[in-house]
Amino acid sequence: MTNWHTFDSTAVLEELRTTENGISEAEARRRLQATGYNELKEKKRVTLLTLFLGQFKSFLVLILVIAAGISYLIENIIDAVLIAVIIIINALFGFIQEFKAEKTLESLKKLSTSRAKVIRDGEERLIDSREIVPGDILVINEGDKIPADARIIEVANLKVDEASLTGESIPVSKFDKVLKEVPLPERKNMLYLGTIATYGRAKAVVVSTGMSTEIGKIATLIQTSEQETPLQAKINSFGKWLGVIAVIIAGVAALIGILKSYALTDMFLTSAALAVSAVPEGLPALLTITLAIGVQRMGRNKAIVRKLSAVETLGSTTIILADKTGTMTTNEMTVQKVHINNQEIDVSGVGFEPKGEFSIKGKPIDPIKDKELVNALTISALCNDAVLTKNEKWNIIGDPTEGALLVVAKKAGIDAKELGKKYPRVNEIPFSSERKMMSTVHKMGKGYFVYSKGAPEVILSKCTAVLRSSHVARLSEVQRSGILTSVKELADKGLRVLAVAYKETAEHHHENLEKDMIFVGLLGMIDPPRPEVKTAIKTCHDAGIKVIMITGDHKDTAVAVARHIGLLKDGKVLTGEELEKIPGDKLGKVIEEVEVYARVSPAHKSRIVKVLREKGHVVAVTGDGVNDAPALKDAHIGVAMGIKGTDVAKEASEIVLADDNFSTIVKAVEEGRGIYDNIRKFIRYILSANFDEIFVIAVAILLGLPLPFLPIQILWINLLTDSLPALALGFDTKSKDIMKRSPRNPKESVLHKMLPFVISAGVLAAIVSLGLFIFELKTSGSIDRARTIVFTTAIIFELLFVFNCRSEKNPIWKINPLSNKLLVLAVLLGILLQVAIVHLPFFNALFKTVPLGLYDWLLIGLLSSTGLFLVPKIFIR
Repeated sequence: MTNWHTFDSTAVLEELRTTENGISEAEARRRLQATGYNELKEKKRVTLLTLFLGQFKSFLVLILVIAAGISYLIENIIDAVLIAVIIIINALFGFIQEFKAEKTLESLKKLSTSRAKVIRDGEERLIDSREIVPGDILVINEGDKIPADARIIEVANLKVDEASLTGESIPVSKFDKVLKEVPLPERKNMLYLGTIATYGRAKAVVVSTGMSTEIGKIATLIQTSEQETPLQAKINSFGKWLGVIAVIIAGVAALIGILKSYALTDMFLTSAALAVSAVPEGLPALLTITLAIGVQRMGRNKAIVRKLSAVETLGSTTIILADKTGTMTTNEMTVQKVHINNQEIDVSGVGFEPKGEFSIKGKPIDPIKDKELVNALTISALCNDAVLTKNEKWNIIGDPTEGALLVVAKKAGIDAKELGKKYPRVNEIPFSSERKMMSTVHKMGKGYFVYSKGAPEVILSKCTAVLRSSHVARLSEVQRSGILTSVKELADKGLRVLAVAYKETAEHHHENLEKDMIFVGLLGMIDPPRPEVKTAIKTCHDAGIKVIMITGDHKDTAVAVARHIGLLKDGKVLTGEELEKIPGDKLGKVIEEVEVYARVSPAHKSRIVKVLREKGHVVAVTGDGVNDAPALKDAHIGVAMGIKGTDVAKEASEIVLADDNFSTIVKAVEEGRGIYDNIRKFIRYILSANFDEIFVIAVAILLGLPLPFLPIQILWINLLTDSLPALALGFDTKSKDIMKRSPRNPKESVLHKMLPFVISAGVLAAIVSLGLFIFELKTSGSIDRARTIVFTTAIIFELLFVFNCRSEKNPIWKINPLSNKLLVLAVLLGILLQVAIVHLPFFNALFKTVPLGLYDWLLIGLLSSTGLFLVPKIFIR
């Protein structure tokens, strides 16, 4: 059966051997084996061989190949073989770097798997979307991305954005009726993989998964490609620019050398080696690895990075605009107060376990005997889309606010599931951040009851009557004012306040369902601030980052929570209503002073983000709902909630918080700063090392000296110093003061204030190396010995100098070298390899080196150490 839309839901369920209670877990496993994972095939990744061969495409590698060929033609077989070996080793290292970067990026994708709500064994549960099978019953809510093709079996005001499939930008209203044979865009009883629910809710039975879905048939191959980050683009551009300069310098050096009567072949080979060494070809791969490893660290800290570019931007963040509920608070709502019939009822117990007592002024009461209380709790239980479950402990599937309402009802012995069977829901008007309320319609006897909950001022605006002592009376202005006073009193205690109301009606489908309602009462719930949020906010302030709290709650609730967590020392509080009244030309100045926004909508949030950006701030903003998507996209860094966030919010974000925790954002900012620091560290090191070789060769040629390095020695220096030590810097630990600095200017170049340091290091290394070279030529007269000393000095100098690149503020003697054991091992390995090159006869023949004495090694070690102490004295304050 493929034309599912032409059959009624009963026939579809029978055909798929399932029911409205879903299939069992055992049956789901069997079907998964038969159908495979619910995923679209990706284009095949680059093979290992292709990745390896790609290392030889570089223009500079081509120069080396020509150099090896020339060496062979002039019968310098050893040099030809050695250059070829160096090319292969260099290619292997590049291959390993790119392969590691590729694998790391692959593992990052697995961190952000999507989840879907299904019914199995009669219970709602969240599962990995890849494990959905035909016959599963999907539970779709506003903001969900449809995880498979499905036939609707129950629907309430559902609208779906199908632009990804049909190109139609207007959301389609869905229903569960049978259709005739119609084109795909007109199949309004079907849901399709990749489309998005923008409003309402539905239940649907899965008919196709993976490549069998409509989108799977259209896109037989989906190619996923990682976009270059701005920093990667700049580094690649810089590398190409440096390559051009290196080739020019090498060409000029060769020309001068030839004019000064150096051998033509020697100059070509030396210039070729110099050009290759001067260009940091490994930078792009090192950059990708460093970014990816940092992202993995963030993942372990519950911050799932969806776009690598966010890592760069994090270090520049100046403002974090964070939602209060669930981000700064625990999102474990507990109803503590019920205000009905002019009296306040206390409710004990915390969390989602339905255990607790009801009392008035300390005296316990039987909740079932209080009709107004029962009425309020019945509305709370029925006007509700959450599900209370118990596995090892009590938990909520759905919105925690609604969960708290289910729990307080259950504490009074009112079971939402049983009530739902007795009084079935026949219609609903879903909650939205603009409406700030939700209503459901239930069949009761021959008539219907409309139950509503929402923001007190909104619910009150819909009410014309009030329930008092089991009687319905007209709602007077005095009573209305008294209710609002009670709302303020509850909000001042930091409680989140909801109001409930109802009405009886003869029809369940008409425009006036939410008019002339009867006010019942208020429910005040606590959402405790997260224990770590106060410290996280202080860390932000120390780091020069302003934290702004934003909430849809009452102003007084927002103020109480903000003061508790360390906000609102000097800043202002602004409501959405007040925000709308501020003229555009004055808004920028006002917004700079605000620390808390209350009763704001997603549209307000988006406006705030835009104004902050116009003021030059780098903004990170949190969001979870469908309507938060514009603000998430407008911000420099959109941060979506992983637990309560909708698929729409996640898709619009750069980062997803797996734990919905504000402190996780702060950890991500810290990690982002650390990653950027490490990138600057290895760039400083590689450029310093490369300048050394250029200066030594250039000055020697200008002075008419013999060439200090042989081509093969230049290539070895490059291979040894640009590989493991540079990679180890990418794994370096964060400095202790990283969150004591002001945010980095995003317009600042990655090379900011770096060139004087790099040039001075290169000049110092060249002075030391050339000084020893000239001294040895004059004292020993042996060119091989002089070259061995300058060759070894250049390597030891660069290997030791790497420790100077670990900090831009602290000299080496203030940094524990063992805090980066990988770097220590890389340096020791480099020194041991150079000792082998100098002292083993096999390598003596290959590299034209001679053994050195203890005095030589001590002198080399002493002079190579000058870079550790002289450069920091000049550049580190």
